[in-house]
Amino acid sequence: MAEHTAEQAGTTDSDRAPTDLRVRLDEEVTLRVRHRPGAADPAFLLVHGLASNAGLWDEVAARLCAAGHAVYAVDLRGHGETEAPEDDTYGTAAAAADVLAAGVQLGLTRAIVGGHSWGADVALTLATEHPSFVAGLALVEGGYTDATVFYGTWERFVSMMSMAGPALEGVTLEDMRGYLRAMHPDWSDSAIEASLSSLRTGADGSLSPRLSPRQRTAILRSVWSCPPSRLYAGITQPVTLLPATPVPDNGRIAPDVLALFEQLRASLARATEGLPHATVHEYQGADHDLHAQHPDRVATHLLELAESVGRSEVM
Repeated sequence: MAEHTAEQAGTTDSDRAPTDLRVRLDEEVTLRVRHRPGAADPAFLLVHGLASNAGLWDEVAARLCAAGHAVYAVDLRGHGETEAPEDDTYGTAAAAADVLAAGVQLGLTRAIVGGHSWGADVALTLATEHPSFVAGLALVEGGYTDATVFYGTWERFVSMMSMAGPALEGVTLEDMRGYLRAMHPDWSDSAIEASLSSLRTGADGSLSPRLSPRQRTAILRSVWSCPPSRLYAGITQPVTLLPATPVPDNGRIAPDVLALFEQLRASLARATEGLPHATVHEYQGADHDLHAQHPDRVATHLLELAESVGRSEVM
């Protein structure tokens, strides 16, 4: 059986301070799990998106913890402070298996699993394959878009994903910090720093992604080959969808962008139709990283899901 150890990672309010747990899965991979304690059921198990890390959940986690719930936010393999083995164990199914293994070792049962972006696909996969482990699902800016439908071709999908962040050549950590502050003026300092920790800083100060191109492509291939809508039939748990939606058309939106917005609406409609116990809370005009931009609202909606789960399990 794998082992896990803890490292204290906060200095304010010992009852609420986050702790970094190290959950060993095998000889090559020990997951970093960001933990906050709580006695109320259910516990929350939070999963980040592609090329992100558990720290982006910190502000949401603090609010869930303040409401009495235990919270565990996982750094998936190749992300954050978790190792990146040079093998082929990258993709949605592998990530879901890692999250389950960590949850079981940590003694979790009937957890609410929240996933952001690609992490929502991971959460859906986990709920489909191990329904008794998942009490409810929170799909934050993910879990409702089929890449094959939304992007049309694999080449366009990969191209669009490569445009999701700035080029790193010649960019310093301070440059990137300034870029993030300019792009996200309503993010807290802690959210900015959490986002920066998704990058690796070399001895010469150069920045690089933590995931190799091969690892990233393997994850994208899994997203492409297994659209989330294929999983809906196996989902019986309550689901909360938190999408960032565009502001109403004011006549100044380019036609190609407007077409993407219409596809987003269609994707949401398919999700709500395919998930019989789904509730949707739209974040109009919001960033992709809702948990960083609107931690209060996201936490409120996750707590409402917890209340819903509690009522359904008492009945």
